[in-house]
Amino acid sequence: MAATTGQVAPAQEAGRPQPQTTVEPPGGPFVRHSQPGRRLQYALVNQAFGGVITQPLVAVPGYVARFRIRVAATGGSGGAATTVAADAPFNCAALVTLRDAFGTPLIVGPGYQMLYLVPKYSSQFGLFSQSDLKNFVVFSAVSSPSGVGEGNFTFATCLPLEFAKAYGLISMANASLLPTLNIQLNAASALYTANPPGTLPVMEWDIDADFYWLPEGVAIEPPGLGTTCQWVFQACNPTIASQSSTPVTLPRLGGFLHTLIFELRDSTGVRIDAYGTRLRIYVDGVPLMDTRFDEMQDDMQIQYGCATTAQWARDTGIMVLTRRTSLSQINLGLLDTGEVFLSTNPGTLVQVECSPWGTISNAPATLNAIVGQVVPAGSLLQGLPEL
Repeated sequence: MAATTGQVAPAQEAGRPQPQTTVEPPGGPFVRHSQPGRRLQYALVNQAFGGVITQPLVAVPGYVARFRIRVAATGGSGGAATTVAADAPFNCAALVTLRDAFGTPLIVGPGYQMLYLVPKYSSQFGLFSQSDLKNFVVFSAVSSPSGVGEGNFTFATCLPLEFAKAYGLISMANASLLPTLNIQLNAASALYTANPPGTLPVMEWDIDADFYWLPEGVAIEPPGLGTTCQWVFQACNPTIASQSSTPVTLPRLGGFLHTLIFELRDSTGVRIDAYGTRLRIYVDGVPLMDTRFDEMQDDMQIQYGCATTAQWARDTGIMVLTRRTSLSQINLGLLDTGEVFLSTNPGTLVQVECSPWGTISNAPATLNAIVGQVVPAGSLLQGLPEL
């Protein structure tokens, strides 16, 4: 009999997975060992105005940096040419609430403020002119023809968590400990102020998660895991009479403040530029900023890196004080050391005063504050934690 030929390799080797070729040697920061990824959370169609979205989020194998959102309203038609609110289409959500797995509020506020102002002025989602969501390719303003397509719109936005590179992430690898996202949709009358479409459009909400994969072959966590960047909407008190010199007070805060977005609205809810000539921001009674309002606008143009208003424009009624300029005069987004964040505690008193405020046709006005605050796990990591 002929001799049998020896087997070259054991049979089980054919079923072995290929080795991971992107594994880094041990040592170095978290971002060296992780990979950026994106995963679908859900896509909901046929969402009517006035409804509520409470779809559960799903686990991802890593740490989430932001939730990407795309909203598309389609199917509107009929009627005369519609008139839309100044906040449209971002005010299609009346309230956005994002909480972590333990119920801590991370992002809470009305749709226009959380879906438009926060991404634009936080620099946590795009830089310079690209941070204005109206410059995105996907953006389509509310259409107002009289006929098919009336009232339709599309926009893309995000709910940011990461405030420095890999800092501010939340874990979503454990399916039993997931954040929750609730969205209360606005009534159609909030968007279409006159001549609403005869057939109202319905909305599609697509939610994706931008995340960092769990590192392969090394036990390492993101810097300062447990630290969160929270965005809260607060109404300041008292209300403001026309041409008064009333100082208004922010509700008591805490943590490290990196951005204060101020929004001035009259008694009808319309955003107005009635800041007057000179503006003061007090911290515990000390005037931290005492500046002309036009100088404040110049600062914003410098800090947000906009060469012309055609690329990036300040929105009516909006004024921003940012401390995300530790490395430069320009807000560099995730490239920031946090060295000049404003340290506060629940006893810190923040006030805003104009001397005087401007003319308010529909008085009194209300100053709202959209506050970006970092609540660290332990002490705040300063410098460049990702390095």
